[in-house]
Amino acid sequence: MQISPNGKNRKYNAVITGVGMYVPEKVLDNKYFESIVDTNDEWIMTRTGIKERRILENGATSTLATEAVKDLLRSRNLSPEEIDVIIVATVTPDMFFPATACLVQDNVGAKNAWGFDISAACSSFLFALRVGSGLIESGLYKKVVVVGADKMSAIVDYTDRNTCILFGDAGSAVLLEPTEDFSYGIQDSILHVDGSGRNSLYMLGGGSMNPSSHETVDKKMHYIYQDGKAVFKVAVVGMANVSYEIMQKNHLCSEDVAYLVPHQANLRIIDATANRMGISRDKVMINIHKFGNTTSATIPLCLTEYYRNGKVKKGDKLVLAAFGAGFTWGSIYLTWGMD
Repeated sequence: MQISPNGKNRKYNAVITGVGMYVPEKVLDNKYFESIVDTNDEWIMTRTGIKERRILENGATSTLATEAVKDLLRSRNLSPEEIDVIIVATVTPDMFFPATACLVQDNVGAKNAWGFDISAACSSFLFALRVGSGLIESGLYKKVVVVGADKMSAIVDYTDRNTCILFGDAGSAVLLEPTEDFSYGIQDSILHVDGSGRNSLYMLGGGSMNPSSHETVDKKMHYIYQDGKAVFKVAVVGMANVSYEIMQKNHLCSEDVAYLVPHQANLRIIDATANRMGISRDKVMINIHKFGNTTSATIPLCLTEYYRNGKVKKGDKLVLAAFGAGFTWGSIYLTWGMD
């Protein structure tokens, strides 16, 4: 039994050993939004960093998640029967129940897996990754798939210029497996929630508070509402501070960090986080310009793209960070374990 970096006695650490992704073919660029709302390409790029985003025309969140998991399995030459657990991080489940994880399990043929969904807005993937790593650390499971997937176009009001320009659809997945080498894998995490921020970013309709009705539809209560200025003010501080905090806690200096892997919500928030950590833009994973804010999928999308482009090497120290509705926010420090 080893002593893990956080001081706990256990035999295994959880390490990412596979990645996968899926983005729909349809692209909505900023010119499209110029034709439907009062905005323009320069305004969108200046304030968000987004140039285009992908939209799923046919299918649901389970479609995005399923294709991402299939891509992961192909890349690792794994049989779906080898999967033990599937965790789907999402705020746009296909239905309230069954869980989207159940649908993905059936779609990919993971006959031996159990699973569940996690909803923590844009922090969903971080929360799910931490839960998945705990399952690996327990020694009870060998292969845990963590998927971040959202069909945000299903809950976006395309007449609201403040939100419609921000979001896209995508799915991405990682595979967690055990390692006895504690120098690799998930090293530490700092996760937070603060429910006092619940009035700044939400969707009112459809839950037990406001069950679906003619009235909730007429009032557009099934779309995202965001107080952009309020969210930005808190997010820019919260994401930056928690990323700096995890560096301090683990005695990391800016030179130690190979990449910041931030949630892709707004380029100004990403830059503020990098500045707080003392790292340059070239050490920040960024794909917001191509995909927009895909909510639960942003961080694993970055990991998959950068790894497959040969930009992430075994032994690289990564700091993952996110901020979302709730408020939820946090950071995970990991050492990359894939060649």
